[in-house]
Amino acid sequence: MTSAPDRPRRALLALAIGSFGIGMTEFVVMGLLPEIARELLPSAWATSQEDAIAQAGWLITLYALGVVIGAPTIAASVAKYPRHRVMILLAGALTLFNALTLVLPTFELVAASRLLAGLPHGAYFGIGALVAADVMGPGNRAKGVAFVLTGLTVANVVGVPLGTFLGQNLGWRWAFVLVVVIFAAATVAIALTVPHRPGEPSRTLRAELAVFRIGQVWFALGIGAIGFGGFFAVYTYVSPLVTEAAGAPAWLVPIVLVILGLGMTAGNLVGGHLADVNLIRAMFGLLILLVVTQLLLALTSGWIVTVIVFVFAVAFASSAVSPTIQTRLMDVAGDNQSIAAALNHSALNTGNALGAALGGAVIAAGLGFTAPVWVGLALALGGLGIAALSIGIERRTQTRVPARV
Repeated sequence: MTSAPDRPRRALLALAIGSFGIGMTEFVVMGLLPEIARELLPSAWATSQEDAIAQAGWLITLYALGVVIGAPTIAASVAKYPRHRVMILLAGALTLFNALTLVLPTFELVAASRLLAGLPHGAYFGIGALVAADVMGPGNRAKGVAFVLTGLTVANVVGVPLGTFLGQNLGWRWAFVLVVVIFAAATVAIALTVPHRPGEPSRTLRAELAVFRIGQVWFALGIGAIGFGGFFAVYTYVSPLVTEAAGAPAWLVPIVLVILGLGMTAGNLVGGHLADVNLIRAMFGLLILLVVTQLLLALTSGWIVTVIVFVFAVAFASSAVSPTIQTRLMDVAGDNQSIAAALNHSALNTGNALGAALGGAVIAAGLGFTAPVWVGLALALGGLGIAALSIGIERRTQTRVPARV
């Protein structure tokens, strides 16, 4: 018989299984771009491997666009319904759409399935965070949210490298066999463990979307979309960065992905702590660190040892920035906390789409496999500039208020 203290933990574990699956489906494609391009784009592969890999990068961009579209619209539309039912439906949708990626035969159809698979992503995390806070109760809400997000972090340490290994050795579709199994398990676990709660009919779509009237919300989203795009310009093309730019064997790619995942895990923990100490200083300091590490990676990309070191550093810096952006967004969102949680993932995946698209464009232009790192550097600088503009406007607005009294 399950004791009362065990019930919240089981619900959190069920939600974390789903977030693990989301981490895998979002990031595993990045390590398998050559394999996907070779199978789904054979003509382009035969003509130019660079062009084929760049074209395959659109699978990442389309998934990210699905997140951007789905996060605010789904989270706002289902806000009035019981959350446990919504979470079951979202996990079921993730299972179905990833199954389509597994079985569809052509690049165009697989691309469409990636767009669909991205739609439930942001709403899953946004509503899942509210469920986690609810089951843990007052005083433990942040712990519950953090536990759910560990699934995403662990996916980058274990799931993505494992999926990459399977995809390289058995065919890229085997990575999605594992993804579909994980989402199916999450759907069943959520149905069995997440407690039933009544919905909130007063939470209408119109009320939720009022968050977009807040100017500082747009600045916070811009920091995530542009600044975090710098990380995705590197992550998307990490496989050719290792094998082509650094000249290392393909079997090193999963190992580099493990190291990247460890950097993300460490950065998330450190960034959360620093954000609690001083949010603004942490955000600026970590964005500067991201710029510096991107520059060092670009300058030393011809050596595998430095690639490994600075890939870890870029992952650390970018993941450390993420909780500062989330906290900043929640600080400026006022009463619109639920949609703000989903919008954070929308912003980060705008960065995913932007980084993947621009990185693919410079590769297709013949600028080489280090070029996406330079793109990442430019995007990180853009995020730093938006942060400076946001804080500058906020401080000027605050200083005007006493002058009018």
